Amino acid sequence: MPRVREIETDGGDPVLQDIFAKEREAFGSLLNTTKVYAHCPPILRAAKQLSAAVERSGLLDPELRALVYLRVALLNGCPF
Repeated sequence: MPRVREIETDGGDPVLQDIFAKEREAFGSLLNTTKVYAHCPPILRAAKQLSAAVERSGLLDPELRALVYLRVALLNGCPF
């Protein structure tokens, strides 16, 4: 159980509406980190932009990036 309450609804915030819709479309639900960062929509938006920039940078081979995601999930005890 998280120590910070997770936010499941966008509450009418346009930033949250956009991010929540995209994430639900991509994954079928919201990621836990998104629900926690939703307490501060500008930080959530910046975190999503940073993640997207890493993926677009081309500095990590896509196959290596997938292995990094898997390894981090395993280290954190999260299902991948």
